[in-house]
Amino acid sequence: QLDAVDEHGVTMRQALAEAGHDAGEIAAIARDPAQLLGFVEVHIEQGPVLLEHGLAVGVVTAIAGSSRFLVELTGLASHAGTTPMHMRKDAAAAAAEIVLLVEHRCGQAPSLVGTVGQLEVPNGSVNVIPGHCKLSLDIRAATDDVRLAAVKDVLDGIEAICAKRHIEALVKQVVSASAAPCAPWMMDQLGAAVERAGLPRFDLPSGAGHDAMAMAKVTDVAMLFTRCGN
Repeated sequence: QLDAVDEHGVTMRQALAEAGHDAGEIAAIARDPAQLLGFVEVHIEQGPVLLEHGLAVGVVTAIAGSSRFLVELTGLASHAGTTPMHMRKDAAAAAAEIVLLVEHRCGQAPSLVGTVGQLEVPNGSVNVIPGHCKLSLDIRAATDDVRLAAVKDVLDGIEAICAKRHIEALVKQVVSASAAPCAPWMMDQLGAAVERAGLPRFDLPSGAGHDAMAMAKVTDVAMLFTRCGN
């Protein structure tokens, strides 16, 4: 990881040194799991659930895992006026169908979400059928089996859509992060504290990534969400 380079050719090692840090000291600050009881994180929800329920806080059940992809679609650029509809290889039309596929498939489970946050027709023109299209794909769920099942269905769907429309697809995975379940014994203590404060306990998953995901590799974790939008 220290030798990985960014788009400017700068290594992580160089960046740390330029910021005044010594990469050789990293090993000395590693935490000993035997010395840790647990890790508790308090964070704004960054979403509307607690606000919608009129609640100040919520107990997090798990931090969602994430699968992210970049998809490049290649069809055939041709004249918008002279190419009949049935003879087109429209990369943007395929992308539009993929967006709706993601929305439909990821609406089938409570903790599952899917998003196409980037959608681009490079060098597009008003009178040219798009021959190329780029889009991102982000699929998250509180449990890995739900997420991976959705990923498989979406990728299979992309293949089917492109075969039907005679489009070539290049799919590259850029992120794969496992879900991090919160420790029940810590959740119960947070829940009891909420109730002692005179509020109802409300459990919900976190769809966003947090520091606790990394800490879950070495100790039990728990999270308390605070309401967004006060």
